[in-house]
Amino acid sequence: MTLMKKHFLTEFENQTSKSRTFFSKAKEIMPGGVTANIKSFDPYPIIMKKGKGAYLYDLDGNEYVDYLLSYGALMLGHGHPKIIQAIQEQLEEDGTMLFGTPHQLELAMGEKIKELYPSMERIRYTNSGTEATLLTVRLAYAYTGKTKIAKFEGHYHGGYDQVLLSLNPSLEEAGQAHAPKSVIESKGIDPYHEKQTIVLPFNDLEHTSDILTKNKDEIAAVILEPIQGGFIPAEPSFMKGLRKLTEELGILLIFDEVKTGFRVGLRGAQGHYNIKPDLTALGKVIGGGFPVGIVGGKEEIMMTSAPSVSSDVFDNSQSKKSSAKDVLFHSGTYNGHPTILAAGLATIKVLEQEIEHVFKMTARLKKGIESLFEHRGITMQTIGLGSIFNVVITEKEKVRNYRDLQQANFSMRKELDFGLLSKGIYTKPLNRYSMATVHGEKEVDCTLEAYDTVLSKMI
Repeated sequence: MTLMKKHFLTEFENQTSKSRTFFSKAKEIMPGGVTANIKSFDPYPIIMKKGKGAYLYDLDGNEYVDYLLSYGALMLGHGHPKIIQAIQEQLEEDGTMLFGTPHQLELAMGEKIKELYPSMERIRYTNSGTEATLLTVRLAYAYTGKTKIAKFEGHYHGGYDQVLLSLNPSLEEAGQAHAPKSVIESKGIDPYHEKQTIVLPFNDLEHTSDILTKNKDEIAAVILEPIQGGFIPAEPSFMKGLRKLTEELGILLIFDEVKTGFRVGLRGAQGHYNIKPDLTALGKVIGGGFPVGIVGGKEEIMMTSAPSVSSDVFDNSQSKKSSAKDVLFHSGTYNGHPTILAAGLATIKVLEQEIEHVFKMTARLKKGIESLFEHRGITMQTIGLGSIFNVVITEKEKVRNYRDLQQANFSMRKELDFGLLSKGIYTKPLNRYSMATVHGEKEVDCTLEAYDTVLSKMI
């Protein structure tokens, strides 16, 4: 650790002593002091007390311009009045926060999603993006009758067994770039999935084609983030080629748009690329800060989950002609939660009016950061589309995939991030930036001033 990095870390620790104390106590209650591994970072995460608009406030009273925004979920910022109003009106008008039955907002949200995402001919609600991608995989298995899936190296689709592979493997374990190995990323996952989940090289159509063609009779679907990690875009030629290839091979194409839905544009990455996937998973932004997911796709695929097709696992009056195994089971007490759908519809309504402002502020911040690095002779890129980007300090001309990203200077980026935390600019160290409607000229100027100050101390 450099002397300057120790200085930033010391400054961070001096300003966040109450977070350190709190975290010490939290570790006596929760394993590792957190309930989601992603929330943790060394030496300890900052414990927040309040959020308002573009800002977060920690236990020590420090104010931060928030660019994490709950990993991109809060596209209207914290406590937006339109969302609060929508929640209050739903509770007052409906008289309850949960029906346990079908209700009107399920249709209202469904119609809006179909309008913006024409590929989603029929939809189902879930309680998270992870649940949404899990359902897309089950639908693919059920529809095709095949039992393997393919994912791309470096792509994250949730924390369940079929997809928690080759997200962040060491290059020693990962195998050759053109033929990545399936590397399990967690304890507790059956090695069976190393063979059932085939890993592909992102933005490499030639070798992706070779792998898919070889395994076409076993692969039900290819699932991918059209923009890896929310910030490394698929090349248009790759995306068009992948769509054509999967159609020719009889393999379903699943877009995981949990990160990119509404953040790349109102119509997501599929609108940007003008590609219709067979299935789509949405999450994050559409919940307005509440847990939600939506799965949609071609009618014939989605109808495999319709209870009217056959029986259900909870139907005790099954006919002799059908049984629960004849229908894809999908259920959840909180699916299509009315309060959450009210918040989501309010979010979409605001974005339809203000999304261009978000893109304008994102472009201004990206350009400003790049200029500050360029002024100091440091080669870097702000990589991303729409309202998401990442600061990648690299000599590489173009970052196209996971392997390219590994050549970035992560130690310098981490040092920068801790310096920015001490200056009131928040994102989890090494994470991407997400912008919101509440980020304006003031917040961008403040952020660029902080970058200037921190970089001047680093160089």
